[in-house]
Amino acid sequence: MPPSGRAAPRSVAGISSRPAGSSAGMVLLPGGEFLMGADDAESIPDDGEGPVRAVRLAPFHIDAHAVSNEHFAAFVDDTGYVTDAERIGWSYVFAGFLPADLRRRSPRPPATPWWCGVEGASWRRPEGPGSSLRERDGHPVVHVSWNDASAYARWSGKRLPTEAEWEYAARGGLEQRRYPWGDELDPDGDHRCNIWRGRFPAKNTADDGYRGTAPVDAFAPNGYSLHNMAGNVWEWCADWWSAEHPPGRPLVSPRGPSTGSAKVIRSGSHMCHASYCNRYRVAARTACEADGSSGHTGFRCVRDADTAGC
Repeated sequence: MPPSGRAAPRSVAGISSRPAGSSAGMVLLPGGEFLMGADDAESIPDDGEGPVRAVRLAPFHIDAHAVSNEHFAAFVDDTGYVTDAERIGWSYVFAGFLPADLRRRSPRPPATPWWCGVEGASWRRPEGPGSSLRERDGHPVVHVSWNDASAYARWSGKRLPTEAEWEYAARGGLEQRRYPWGDELDPDGDHRCNIWRGRFPAKNTADDGYRGTAPVDAFAPNGYSLHNMAGNVWEWCADWWSAEHPPGRPLVSPRGPSTGSAKVIRSGSHMCHASYCNRYRVAARTACEADGSSGHTGFRCVRDADTAGC
């Protein structure tokens, strides 16, 4: 069991929303119709990746990369915001990142014993007591819940992407490709994303250059000039989770179920490995409770094209 119980749900109503201002750091996507989902050999049926369905979206702006520690710190400095992990008192950290004494005394979920529930772990101290953000200003903020991401988005005059918007952006203009750059994971031996390299969870060779998170602008961008739409950190979406998809040809700006018990996360992370979680494919998806947090989950924001400034 985790070190402590869950905190009471929070509302973002107290966070002031900035008026739509500069879209610096964002990319304007044209929208239109695309094919969402996958039914190929690597798709995970229980995750609701399929059926492949036509989806139509309006134009929107999206952050070129995940929100960094530096940008999240500016939000906290301006608002005094306290994240769910800080209020609850703990968050999940990969056991391999912890010193032996902290690893021994931190509880682990039986199904995923490579995670430790670490007291004091938060976005400020990603590996718990004694760790810091030194030399990680440009890395994605982690240990942020869906609630925290929504609060930041409201403050910045943006919102979290719908799952459909996220997948459309991740595809970078390519139709039904497995990754943001094509169908091969490492074309010509070139690493295009930050995932687990080696044998999970015993050894990460870090052949892609990183054992943990990479800078938000690491690796070449996709066809829409967006960085790290596969791997590095999971990214929160606005939608409640469901493995069922409504019929319709095409679906127009779908937003998922009206209620649920968990929120969609996309992109996979530096912890993903083909042996147990090849969810760094663009159609792959999973979910997490809205107040959940860990050392491999972050987010990026979007803004409607008709309200974004230039």
